[in-house]
Amino acid sequence: MKSEIISADSRQIFKELKIGVASPSAEELLAVQHHFAGHLSVCEYYNISRFEHEVIQWLNSWFRKHPIAVMTGGSGMYIDAVCKGIDDLPDADPELRAKLKDNFKKNGIEPLKLRLKSLDPDYYQKVDLNNPNRILRALEVCILTGKPYSALRKNQAKSRDFRTIKIGLNLPREELYKRIEDRVDLMMSQGLLEEVKGLQAYRDLNALNTVGYKELFDFLDNRVTLEEAIGQIKTNTKRYAKRQLTWFKKDSAIHWFHPDETDKILEYIRSEC
Repeated sequence: MKSEIISADSRQIFKELKIGVASPSAEELLAVQHHFAGHLSVCEYYNISRFEHEVIQWLNSWFRKHPIAVMTGGSGMYIDAVCKGIDDLPDADPELRAKLKDNFKKNGIEPLKLRLKSLDPDYYQKVDLNNPNRILRALEVCILTGKPYSALRKNQAKSRDFRTIKIGLNLPREELYKRIEDRVDLMMSQGLLEEVKGLQAYRDLNALNTVGYKELFDFLDNRVTLEEAIGQIKTNTKRYAKRQLTWFKKDSAIHWFHPDETDKILEYIRSEC
């Protein structure tokens, strides 16, 4: 049965990021067509609302002729945006975002936390206070609308004209961490450092505030050795994987498998179709 792949990876959308985000290889692209991978520049503004709109538009066209589409990736909010929809919040204001980011760059995250606590104490209690992007977005909405960000987040699922079968892939922790370490070593051997060197002009963009890139920028700034940077990539990737699992484990609709259980996965899909 014919299908194509939707990438729900918030970094694979950028064409300049290849090795560090494990973009589909030339062979993989020849085997099956991928959408929303490598089609934008890191200089272009992109957000989750645009992703939701564009994917739903593509699916509406696809489902006129085909019964199944496959979406894969690790960006939980992007996946939820397609499956359940997101709240209609105001688009980013470039000038305001630039001011907030400049404040963050000069003064760190603590003043932003205090401002969020003042403007929206409810969201302050829920948000990951170590995630500056979440804090910046909440502040932006509060300032633009004059209302608390939490009051505008309805968290109500939108009606969709398709049914979703969710499959999660997981490994025993020791095996997962070993694969992460091996993958980082492979990326380095494939030329990740050279890729990062070629992106130094864009390093202040949000797209480059990404595991695998920011650590090597520190190496290029002589803040750490290359060995230390590689170790940090491995550690930060493990932390990111842990956060991903925490996010996805909250979704009771996900049916979990070991990645090697191909037959069981296919059997499960057939039983649900």
